Amino acid sequence: MKITELEPKLVWQCFDEITKVPRPTHHLEKMKEFLVKWADRHGIAVKTDEVGNVMMSKPATPGHENAPTIILQGHQDMVAEKRGDKVHDFLKDPIVTIVDGDWVRADGTTLGADNGMGCAAGMAVLLDDSLVHGPIECLFTVDEEQGLIGANGLQPGFVTGSILLNLDSEEHGSLVIGCAGGKVSVCTKEYGMVPAPEGKAYYKVHLDHMKGGHSGMEINLGRGNANQQLCRFLWESYNKYGVVVASIGGGGLANAIPREAFAVVGVDASRKEDFEKAVAEFSEKIHKEFALAEGPDFIFEASACASPSEVMDETDARNLVAAVFACPNGVQGMSNAVEGLVETSCNLASVKMGDGKITVTVHQRSSVDSRRDEIADRVKALFGMIGYDVKFDDAYVGWSPDPESKVLKVAEESFETLFGRRPKVEALHAGLECGLFLEKMPGLDMISFGPTLKDIHSPGEKANIPSVGEFWKFLCDILRRLA
Repeated sequence: MKITELEPKLVWQCFDEITKVPRPTHHLEKMKEFLVKWADRHGIAVKTDEVGNVMMSKPATPGHENAPTIILQGHQDMVAEKRGDKVHDFLKDPIVTIVDGDWVRADGTTLGADNGMGCAAGMAVLLDDSLVHGPIECLFTVDEEQGLIGANGLQPGFVTGSILLNLDSEEHGSLVIGCAGGKVSVCTKEYGMVPAPEGKAYYKVHLDHMKGGHSGMEINLGRGNANQQLCRFLWESYNKYGVVVASIGGGGLANAIPREAFAVVGVDASRKEDFEKAVAEFSEKIHKEFALAEGPDFIFEASACASPSEVMDETDARNLVAAVFACPNGVQGMSNAVEGLVETSCNLASVKMGDGKITVTVHQRSSVDSRRDEIADRVKALFGMIGYDVKFDDAYVGWSPDPESKVLKVAEESFETLFGRRPKVEALHAGLECGLFLEKMPGLDMISFGPTLKDIHSPGEKANIPSVGEFWKFLCDILRRLA
């Protein structure tokens, strides 16, 4: 079955069009062009701004012109992650979608339902003339996943609505009224290379197929961080087997928990069997530790490889391994204000070598800005001690909950009437653009909601089909009530 045959057809057809457009973060030229041409094709008013945000508008249903203007907001970009064995160019290739029971997933890549599904719902509202609503503004922002560039660059007057429905949440039945702020630490250092010593046997040590996931929404699930676990093994091995490191790397985007990491290492040739035994023992150990959080499918292994001509300077390599092993990672504190909410976390996102430099990227989140900054400063202190230059990028503010929100009350009543149960009202540890919108448009009344998505920011991402139908029904009813 094709996704265009699913219900509600209008939403899935719009989403299908979106999946055909390459749109990784920071590469949104084709998506912007698609949105503008799509609007022109359907006779919908459209405009763009300097940073690439796109806004489409639709007049109110006749008789509802005096209703408040509603902003429907989603972001254009998607997290570009794929399995290590998958051949896919996110700058050129469409996402291949698969209907799998009650779910839609992609073929070995992220699906892009985050936030393609929110964009598709907004587009469907613009197309559906059977709906009752007040004036509509659909705002499609750029580069939410890294830097929140669209929200940061939004200029006064580009949108005029007084109520904003952010369509970027991942659990149907949840109404989000607050979120964490964040900051990215980028740690860089030039490293030295020396001739590879003789008497070493070389291996590629590889940790792969961990679940990864969203570094905000899923940081509390106790999943393994591939970068840290690899360096844990190397740290344990250094003084036993005469380890030298030729290369090391792992992870990808700042907001994705790293699923894989590797290192090319040399060990004393006389200790080959002992080293191979240690690899097997470490694999068994971490499979036990992460049995519930990861399942059995991830691998930790070492395969013999050719000797490189050079290896990293010993001090640079040892310091890097030690710092990555010691770096804050995972949940750093729970909220005292909201039961069960992660307050502060840290994601050791990536370790990369290139152009003579090592770059370690760490993403801090917190609903308390001072705690976010404290964890970032701890990362800076740690890597600064071993000569790394540490800079902070992509800082963004949180969104403080407003339990008295008028649109929240409308949404709660709508949900209970439609589905016969109370929605969950919560704050998220993930980052949303809402805090920045509120800074730029004080007094804006906002909630965030969406269909059920699982394993976003990973190749396992999938969208629940029945929840998309209920999400659409819910969105349409809110618009009717607000009109």
